[in-house]
Parts: sequence; structure tokens; C-alpha cells
Amino acid sequence: MITAGCDIGSLTAKAVILKDGKIIASEVILASAQPEKSATEVMKRTVEKAGIKTEDIRHFVGTGYGRKHIPFINSEESEIACHARGAIWQVPSARTVVDIGGQDAKAIRVDEKGNVERYAYNDKCASGTGRFLEIIADSLDIKLEDMGEISGKSTEKLTLSNQCVVFAETEIISLVNEGKEIADIVNALHQAVANRVASLARSILVQPDAVMTGGVAKNSGMFRALEKALGIKLHKVDDPQINGALGAALFAAEHLRKQGISAVY
Repeated sequence: MITAGCDIGSLTAKAVILKDGKIIASEVILASAQPEKSATEVMKRTVEKAGIKTEDIRHFVGTGYGRKHIPFINSEESEIACHARGAIWQVPSARTVVDIGGQDAKAIRVDEKGNVERYAYNDKCASGTGRFLEIIADSLDIKLEDMGEISGKSTEKLTLSNQCVVFAETEIISLVNEGKEIADIVNALHQAVANRVASLARSILVQPDAVMTGGVAKNSGMFRALEKALGIKLHKVDDPQINGALGAALFAAEHLRKQGISAVY
């Protein structure tokens, strides 16, 4: 039995294909201005990687900002529900999910089945999101994917007082002009973002075990900073960026199970 999930976000499009409860293929691409094209392309690549035909997929579930524009899905689910379901599948003991995406941050409390109990969501401000990190990386002329390694070399503790992206960027330029090390600045940036996200997470009463998902979880510096801000150990997953698409694929399998079609989890 083969199902698929497609997560169309503001910056990236993700897809996951499950066969009998196991991931057989996944893909992440940059999203275009047209969600339907992003969805079609990412699913095409994932199907090719899985070595199957599109018609082999019994049920498609869409999620993310662009889910209503995905042309081939059979049903849709909210991002919150999909991230919760994907996280509990990867870390069964998880009761809190903190997801930092390109344009938003989410904190979700789940039960043992991956059902959402409480959640908090920030999509109104770039502070506390991957976009904040991207803007500062550009201003520092460093690669986004190198920020984790760079921050690991920090030797001096700095603090950013501004959470607004515009003012934070100005503050960071001032620190550069003062001769502060880039590693120390990036480390301070990570902690500022982590503190914002931790405040969001504490509003739902964080419960162990906790897992961090979303593309920003690939940044080792952010991962460490969020652990420090929350004061707890975070669990890692193999590919945090596909968690929403995985959850969507799991919902697709559940849909078939409810129809009486055998599913393996």
C-alpha cells in the first residue's frame, strides 16, 4: 500500500512517499511563486526517486500554505496536525514538537497517538523564523548552511537587544563595525531566535520528550541554542525538513485504513 504527502511551504516544497509504513522516497525543492507547479515538480521527483508510477499511489494528502493549490491531492490536513503526526511517528515518546520553518514557528503539544492537545503559532513576524536567519546571513555575507558551524566557534557571549529584523540587522552591522567576531554575532543571533521560539513554546507548557523539526533544525547552532533556551534536551530526527510531508503521508495511510484497506504503521 503506497501513500504520499505533499507539504507546500512559503520557501520550500516537500514530498514523502510511504509504502507499507516505511518511507521509500522524499524530496525537498525551493518553492516557486506558483504552488501548483511546486507541488507537481516535487512530487514528480519523489515518484521517480521511489521507482514507482504516480498511479501506484492510493491516496495523496496535502498540507502547508499552498495545500489548496495542489492539483492532485485527495484530501488535505492542517500543518499543525501533520507536524504532530510526523513527529510522533519518528519519536514515539515525543509530547512536544517545536517546528521552525522559513516564515513561521510552531509549538505543539501532542498525546501518545500524535493528536494535537495544544499549540501556539507565529506567522506574523519574521523574528523567530528561518527568514530572520536568512536575512542576517545575507547581511554578514555568509552561507545559511554554514551558520551552525560558524556559531560553534564562538568564544565571546554577545546579546542582541532587538527582535525586529530591521533593527536587529542594524544592530548586527554595528557589532561588525566594532570588530566583533562573526562567530560571536551568529551565536548571539541563534540565541535571540531561540529565546523568541522558547517563549512561544512555554505558552503551551512544554512536556518531555521534545523534538525539533523544520528546516532550521538542520542548523546545529540553532538546535543547541533552542535546547539552552528551553532548558531541556531536544530529540533529533533524520530529516526534520520533511516532517510535515511525512505527517501528511501518514494521514493518507490512516484514510485508507478507515476505508478498510490494510495499513502498516
